[in-house]
Amino acid sequence: MTHDQTHDTVLVVDFGAQYAQLIARRVREARVYSEIVPHTMPVAEMLERRPAAIILSGGPSSVYEEGAPSIEAAIFEAGVPVFGMCYGFQLMARALGGEVAHTGAREYGRTPVSVTASGTLLSGVPTSHNVWMSHGDSVTQAPAGFDVLASTTVTPVAAFENLTIKLAGVQWHPEVLHTEHGQKVLEHFLHSIAGCRPTWTMVNIAEEQIERVRAQIGETGRAICGLSGGVDSAVAAAIVQRAIGERLDCVFVDHGLLRKGEAEQVERDFVAATGVKLHVVDAEKQFLDALAGVTDPEEKRKIIGREFIRSFEAAEAEVLAPLVE
Repeated sequence: MTHDQTHDTVLVVDFGAQYAQLIARRVREARVYSEIVPHTMPVAEMLERRPAAIILSGGPSSVYEEGAPSIEAAIFEAGVPVFGMCYGFQLMARALGGEVAHTGAREYGRTPVSVTASGTLLSGVPTSHNVWMSHGDSVTQAPAGFDVLASTTVTPVAAFENLTIKLAGVQWHPEVLHTEHGQKVLEHFLHSIAGCRPTWTMVNIAEEQIERVRAQIGETGRAICGLSGGVDSAVAAAIVQRAIGERLDCVFVDHGLLRKGEAEQVERDFVAATGVKLHVVDAEKQFLDALAGVTDPEEKRKIIGREFIRSFEAAEAEVLAPLVE
């Protein structure tokens, strides 16, 4: 576990084509925390994070292509449950002694699959349903010790599992909405095979960050936060304010380049919502004088950045002055 002692962590290994982002989201929807890692990360480094399970994503490559993304076979021998999807499924099959062949029968899009033995992974899933496929190679023989659970008209091994070593996989993409019962299959792996606890929610993120900030700043420390009016700085300020309360001072620089009424809205709404101490700096003349006659966008960007830092430093000195007297 890497997140904390109350949550399990699942690592989603990214083999490309943006599948990993969606998989990570589906894992979180199953109330298990997930993180995406690149396939180039050494397995030893993955294991240092003490994951409760690892998912190998799909990808655009063929396992036979020269230079195709791969992963060390040690990942399947580490005692950590692993779930392979599409490309990840084929990598697992090949690494463990199964056979992957370029059959020439490409499956793409919505495809009927036949569940021949439900096992744990496909428990409660209809024996015939549609899944989303995207592959040219197929697993033609499962590794020794694996139970074959499903097939299609051209793919003899479309799903398998080995409950003894907690490895499983499917040829299809359970993370996409086009796959019927995909979330159920993913949750069977996470909860029933890997034993991940469904204890994580989005609320936990805020709680954990608040505790982290509180520990970092300490019982008597103070903090100052630049508030822009955007989502990122507003969330950061709200978290720090929840952590240390009145020991936070926020600085909002009104540089004269905001939307009409935006400064007033930030001052009114954010303070009302959080009760934070907000220091508004009227720097409109300072910014507009510095930008006068400048037409190059890059030069404007540098000037705005420079003046913002100057304004913030001046406000910081003003806020801290009473504390050092």
